[in-house]
Amino acid sequence: MRTGHARARVGARVLFRRGEDVRMDMLTGLLAGPQARGAFLLKSVLDPPWSVRIEDRAPLSVVTMVQGSAWLLPDEQGAEPVRIGPGDVAVVRGPVPYTVADQPDTPVQITVGPDQRCSTQQGEDVSDSMALGVRTWGVARPGAGAAVMLSGTYQAPGEVGGRLLGALPTILVRPAGAADSTLITLLASEISSDEPGQEVVLDRLLDLLLIGVLRAWLAAPGSGAPGWFRAQGDPVVGPALRLLHESPAHGWTVEELALKVGVSRASLARRFTEVVGEPPVGYLTGWRLTLAADLLREPDATVEKVARKVGYSSAFALSAAFKRVRGVSPREFRSGTTAPGAAMAQGPRGTVVLGRAVS
Repeated sequence: MRTGHARARVGARVLFRRGEDVRMDMLTGLLAGPQARGAFLLKSVLDPPWSVRIEDRAPLSVVTMVQGSAWLLPDEQGAEPVRIGPGDVAVVRGPVPYTVADQPDTPVQITVGPDQRCSTQQGEDVSDSMALGVRTWGVARPGAGAAVMLSGTYQAPGEVGGRLLGALPTILVRPAGAADSTLITLLASEISSDEPGQEVVLDRLLDLLLIGVLRAWLAAPGSGAPGWFRAQGDPVVGPALRLLHESPAHGWTVEELALKVGVSRASLARRFTEVVGEPPVGYLTGWRLTLAADLLREPDATVEKVARKVGYSSAFALSAAFKRVRGVSPREFRSGTTAPGAAMAQGPRGTVVLGRAVS
């Protein structure tokens, strides 16, 4: 596994390449950005009645069923419970707690904490006593009605990915049949293996599973995908966004953007705000600070160097903008005063099931 610094360097290369025309890929930023540690993967074998409360405060989790079904019961107000079965893949946006159970009314039996330790309602730690082997946990002698669940938790996605995660609903479900089930089958067979390099294999499988759901969500009409993503196909806003993404350090004005796109200043400003939800200059500021947040995690980065890379004339100018928008200075941010993704905007509250109504 790569270290956090190595991940930061990879993320920075994705985020900003001086002198190249690079179209910023938010999905790549999500998966290549710095992470404090790799994803936590687990196969759970559970006999009904069962109910597990998740309080790990992770920003993003992926859940799928291999056998049986489960109810996802979010704490977040406005998000509806949803039932998932074999082949369905659910993406759950944190850090608000949620419960996974065989039935909505089953009392909670196990709580998973921030350190992925499992305890009963009486406070007994059962993390080790219920372990069934490599990345497998639950009941040792499951009955015929047992459920088998695979889960993967991203502990700290990068800031560019945070821009995407901030637009996700509380729960996003891609039903079985909406995509090839090969990945789920492969993940189920690999998750309990302990071969050399297995963590890398599992990380990549989880990444592919997640990106498949996100792609389906971004492409689905009326799914609530963020305005900046939908805008990429707009004949006026799309070219403007690409210019901002490819050259964030350039001193863009609305007039220059409009000239490059071939429309009037007023038309661009009006259309951009209508489609994206904020004016071009406001969007550029947010994008620059997002890039700066990831670049600040490079071990050899200075605030001055980062400032110039993302379009600020000095460290002072970047610090003022960073403090105004994020509430902390760049130096406080990089020192760990705030956790990665902590300043991420919360997405819309709700449950989205692609292609069908919520159960």
